Amino acid sequence: MISNHLSLIEQQRQHAESISEHVARFLAAGGTIYQGESPAINPQPPKRATKIDPETSLKRRKPSITRAERKALRKLAEAL
Repeated sequence: MISNHLSLIEQQRQHAESISEHVARFLAAGGTIYQGESPAINPQPPKRATKIDPETSLKRRKPSITRAERKALRKLAEAL
């Protein structure tokens, strides 16, 4: 439905004309418009810190016992 969007365009027309008038006055007064580079779409994430705090570092889980160790424990348990 184009008619729904047309009313929005008409509502903003006065605002757009006001901006155009301000720009024209600025340029007439000797102002210049500088169009800079656009910002990056996906900026790079911040760098990670190289310092590692020992209090907050993750505790490593102990490795599980091997099959041979399990067999030895079973033999010890049976002997008791």
